Amino acid sequence: MNYRHAYHAGNFADCMKHALLVSLLGSFLRKPAPFVVLDTHAGIGRYDLNSLEAEKTQEWQSGIGLLTHEGPDSPLAPWLELVKKAGGPQIYPGSPLLSALMLRPQDELICCEKHPEDKRTLYGRFTRMPNVVVHERDGYEALRGLLPPKTAKRGLVLIDPPFEEPDEFSRLEQAVQTIQARFPTGIIAIWYPIKHRTPVRAFFTALQDAGVRDMLAAELLMQPATDPTTLNGAGLLVIKPPFGFAAQAEAQLARLKTVLHAQDYSVTQISPE
Repeated sequence: MNYRHAYHAGNFADCMKHALLVSLLGSFLRKPAPFVVLDTHAGIGRYDLNSLEAEKTQEWQSGIGLLTHEGPDSPLAPWLELVKKAGGPQIYPGSPLLSALMLRPQDELICCEKHPEDKRTLYGRFTRMPNVVVHERDGYEALRGLLPPKTAKRGLVLIDPPFEEPDEFSRLEQAVQTIQARFPTGIIAIWYPIKHRTPVRAFFTALQDAGVRDMLAAELLMQPATDPTTLNGAGLLVIKPPFGFAAQAEAQLARLKTVLHAQDYSVTQISPE
């Protein structure tokens, strides 16, 4: 309940996560059938980069602040166009607003945010969008109550926790099993921090041992992953990635590596279909 994303909005981890998220959601737009997005840790939806919180850390300067000159041919263009549509360059859209901007009338976005103040702020963002629902509840608990979705057979569950709890990876393992049991056709996207490699490797191994198939990890590393006290990189684990996503992720991360002066990136198949 202490975590506030306003201090970190628009940083390198947000950039990689949101560029990949837009690619995942874009795959649903290839067909007219409705889709649903469940965002389990939604936050407030949009962030003022002139706020006291953002000014205090200046993290966005080495993230979205370096991407203002990307052209229409950039692999990051679909995401950056949505950033502009949301009010950029000094307003940064979080995952709920990016998702909402991609919805068609037949699609639905379900947001969970357990912080009461943040929930009220998020609710206010979408009062005029009938296909966006905001719940004040724990995102992990909500998986059992909100899945399977009632409005669509296709969808994405985005899990983006603050990683304040020491057992976060264990909770994610349980969440994956819950989602696959209740919504087996859904895509799952999980953001995770990279400080040092041991926790991430153990997480992947636990999922493999549980029989989870078709997993792809996309990672952006800013510096060597050797210091467990520092955010050295970030990753997005995608379970059941759509056709063509791996190639899109490769192109987007390669561009982010260049513009954000990252050390390395990777797109790795963790387990086959």
